[in-house]
Amino acid sequence: MCGIVTICNYTKNLLDYDEKFMTMVSLLAKRGPDHEGYFLTPHCLMAHRRLSIIDIENGNQPMLYTFNDKIYRITYNGEIYNMMEIKNHLVSLGYTFQTMSDTEVVLASYIEYQENCLDLFEGIFAFVIDDGDKLFVARDPLGVKPLYYYLEDETIVIASEIKCILSYIGKAVVDQEGVKELLGLGPSMTPGHTIYKGIYSLRPGYYMYFDGHCEPICYWKLHDEEHTDNLEETTQKVKELVIDSVQKQLLSDVPLSTMLSGGLDSSIITAITKQYVQPLTTYSITYEDQEKYFKAYDYQTSMDDDYIREMVERYQSDHHKITLKQLDLLNSLEEALIARDMPGMADVDSSFLLFSKEIAKNHKVSLSGECADEIFGGYPWFYKEELYNQPYFPWMRDLDMKIDLFNEKVKALNIKDYIIEKYQDTLQEIHTTDKKKQMIYLNTQWFMQTLLTRADSQTMRSSIEVRVPFASIKILQYLYNMPYEYMFIDGEEKGILRKAFEDFLPEDIAHRKKNPYPKTHSPVYSEFIQAKLKESLDDPYNILYAFFDKDKLINFIDTNGDSFTAPWFGQLMMGPQLMAYFYQIYLWGKIYHIQLEF
Repeated sequence: MCGIVTICNYTKNLLDYDEKFMTMVSLLAKRGPDHEGYFLTPHCLMAHRRLSIIDIENGNQPMLYTFNDKIYRITYNGEIYNMMEIKNHLVSLGYTFQTMSDTEVVLASYIEYQENCLDLFEGIFAFVIDDGDKLFVARDPLGVKPLYYYLEDETIVIASEIKCILSYIGKAVVDQEGVKELLGLGPSMTPGHTIYKGIYSLRPGYYMYFDGHCEPICYWKLHDEEHTDNLEETTQKVKELVIDSVQKQLLSDVPLSTMLSGGLDSSIITAITKQYVQPLTTYSITYEDQEKYFKAYDYQTSMDDDYIREMVERYQSDHHKITLKQLDLLNSLEEALIARDMPGMADVDSSFLLFSKEIAKNHKVSLSGECADEIFGGYPWFYKEELYNQPYFPWMRDLDMKIDLFNEKVKALNIKDYIIEKYQDTLQEIHTTDKKKQMIYLNTQWFMQTLLTRADSQTMRSSIEVRVPFASIKILQYLYNMPYEYMFIDGEEKGILRKAFEDFLPEDIAHRKKNPYPKTHSPVYSEFIQAKLKESLDDPYNILYAFFDKDKLINFIDTNGDSFTAPWFGQLMMGPQLMAYFYQIYLWGKIYHIQLEF
């Protein structure tokens, strides 16, 4: 994968910005350590940082294509898995190609079909094309790859990471809406928004043209279709769709690996990958003294080790078990924050960063089981009535308890009303009362985006590419219209997926209860993060004081987070994880010199 940066203004000479532009591009060095490329014209500065995966010798960017005496330029981040099919079609139309890179295929597809080229692509992408008169900017349908932008008069600034745009602006401003996003919705974000004033994210499944002005336009969205397949046919179709998605995502000129947790999703990805990749390397994550301190609870009922061992023995992978130290987990909270450019999922992020760095020692590409839960119904809010019937996002608990921690100035923002408004706005986008469809749409637009941002930011910070075969519009569209009861065959979450791959997996893994991404259970980590958070209170400029009631914040820290009894977000962020989240907010305010306007 890669990093892209563009500044464009068709009425102003931008060449005086070259030094600032070079600084912006340098911030993406870890996303693309293999090559740095530029294409500078008076009205468009375009750059690319490359992590070489396909056509290593000839795929450098920005890439140019001349057609009918007109030059088109592209900076592109992604993979088009059906590139050969599209390429062969374009060759039949008279196009010629100088490389084996999918970048050139994307550019030629746009020349031939303009925005309709997006209907051809099966893959993950974010790219900018300049034809000298206008920009074409697009992002993949499910938002696997990021794309941020900022408008100032008739200048647009586009980048793979927010830090590049903050560098251009020269300051990081968070206004009233940004505070509501951070404290009310965070670490998720309203689709198309960021927590920073004036900086936006192009929504998944959207494109826009820029010629001094721009307006994002939706090109792909879930839609109603009649589902005529019976249970047996549906099971077979699900199996075919998942296998097809995995097989297509094995396109690579460098060795592949898989992330293996011993859960249903990663085990399916590993089992399919092994049919095509030999030998196969697998990676798992655990924590120092995890076995000593592990305690089962509602969402995490068992450790992973025995299940991983079963998969490794069955599929004979070259397995690497990565054991993370508690102090490293703590010390990586800062880099994980910088990778995401905002407070994220705390040590769930930092552990994934450390995990990715270990994988990067031997592999540039790894396949993950991410996104299956959002599509196949793996979360309790798909089947627990009290969650899917609450008037706000089902992964949020006890909003009143959360809001009670805030100071009076923040309480005056009416954050609860803001959350409910955003929830209702999203439901109105799909015009359905079908609860399963509502949950799938909510999850793909919100919860899945949070996890994909985590996956992209932490893996790219480590200079590896993570692929997520379950994030397929073909799978998603089919599941969206499938009967609800198929999703929960035999009363199990993700029942249809389990049934489809029973013959690929050991029985206890095929029917293992969903467990979330593993967190550390060590009291040593709790002591570390508690001490760090306490230490931060000595800083009179601590941004936490701008948000939280001081006495309640101190009580929260003194009780080791136990005074807050519900997860802040999803299923993980409580106790030590929530303290780590607050510590990330502190670091964010300090490192990014946040200017608050509320």
